Amino acid sequence: MSTLKKYAFWFVVGSQDLYGKKTLDQVAEHAQIMVNGFNADPAIPCTVVFKPVVRNSNEIFDVIQAANQDADCAGIITWMHTFSPSKMWIRGLKALQKPLLHVNTQFNRDIPWDQIDMDFMNLNQSAHGDREHGFILTRMRIPQKAIAGYWEDGKFRARMATWMRAAVGAYESRRLRVLRISDNMREVAVTEGDKVEAHIQFGWQVDHYGVQDIIAKVEQVTEAEIDAQMAEYTELYDLATDDLAAVRYQAKEEVAIKKFLENGQFGAFHTNFQDLQSLKQLPGLACQDLMRQGYGFAGEGDWKTAAMVRIMKLMAADQTAGTSFMEDYTYHMEPDNGMNMGAHMLEVCPTLASEKAKIKVVPLGIGDRQPPARLTFKAAPGPAILASLIDMGDRFRLIVNDVVCQEQVHDMPNLPVAAVLWKPLPDLETSAEAWMYAGGAHHSVLSYSLTVEEMRDWAEIMQLEFIHIGAHTNINELRKELTWNDIIWKLK
Repeated sequence: MSTLKKYAFWFVVGSQDLYGKKTLDQVAEHAQIMVNGFNADPAIPCTVVFKPVVRNSNEIFDVIQAANQDADCAGIITWMHTFSPSKMWIRGLKALQKPLLHVNTQFNRDIPWDQIDMDFMNLNQSAHGDREHGFILTRMRIPQKAIAGYWEDGKFRARMATWMRAAVGAYESRRLRVLRISDNMREVAVTEGDKVEAHIQFGWQVDHYGVQDIIAKVEQVTEAEIDAQMAEYTELYDLATDDLAAVRYQAKEEVAIKKFLENGQFGAFHTNFQDLQSLKQLPGLACQDLMRQGYGFAGEGDWKTAAMVRIMKLMAADQTAGTSFMEDYTYHMEPDNGMNMGAHMLEVCPTLASEKAKIKVVPLGIGDRQPPARLTFKAAPGPAILASLIDMGDRFRLIVNDVVCQEQVHDMPNLPVAAVLWKPLPDLETSAEAWMYAGGAHHSVLSYSLTVEEMRDWAEIMQLEFIHIGAHTNINELRKELTWNDIIWKLK
């Protein structure tokens, strides 16, 4: 069963008292059948909850207030089976605090040509009932996702699922606590950001703790706890080193960091190789294995990317393809075959692997500590996205690039880190230029599970500027979009 089933979305169907009990009973019956169909479909990742048909302003206000106060409710799905005059929705919509999906569908797929009468027309009025609803949402500037299509159609349900994942991301964003172990890497600009504004806009509580707080936990880890963690490592990964002491030290760091995360209810964290104090190794394997478990992580004090890793992992929690902290590292600039190789010093999540990851111990050229244990592997091929959240000073901007990860046909025996090779769309040169014009960071989140639409929906729910770099990106048009956005967002 999907791990997203715990998130509930209330199905709120609008009507009015004009039509009488018989029609209203039919509306409720049809809505319940639709909800049952959604919940029986594995393509719908979350739970849809039927709510009694709303007929007037008080009922609408009451159900929206109840949704606001329900901790399990991640959003509302509205549908106008009949005509539901929009003025009765104003009071409720002004109180709305949850994401809203507006579906424009119909219980019957086809018009019954030889049987249709006014009773059928009065019952099946979503063609104009949903337009009335769309007007009031637009007039009131209510953030919405509108999906039109037949409710049993696979494409329609896939779009529902996409929005649900985005809404789950928004739900979890507002509950996220990020652990900062030390500060940002010195002199680096893009990993900085306004933590107060991030708390206001995204809900992230970003808290700093000194490295010594982690060291105190490391020193308390028992040999039995290390043994248990080592047993997990040997079950999950291939041990390709004789330096068991180095691996055991990573196990010790992982146990300590995980305890700290659990005790503080943190969902994401970062490290900084410039500030390790008495730690003997930069956490590598430890961070990789914690990412595998669903924690967000980023290096060098990058709390924004660590938070995004966590949120995107939760959005894709029922998917098998991976999501990881990533960094643009080096180019392959062969004509008409340009590619980017992503990696990091140590920390790439093993959920990206196309093979069983190997534990190796190799010296690290920076950090001035003992050679750290880390996981190495070849990444899986397939379509993916790269997402980068940056602070523009007056607003945040989310940049997403479509990429196609490549099969790694060449061995790299002297590269002791996990790496991902991808072709960015539309091509390396256009993508790189677009990324730089948009201000994208060298750190990002790579996900095989999520698409541009999930991230665009999430950005719209969070009222966040969104830039897409994809197959049809034109540099001149993108620069115009960035200029227009700058003007528009300054006016908001």
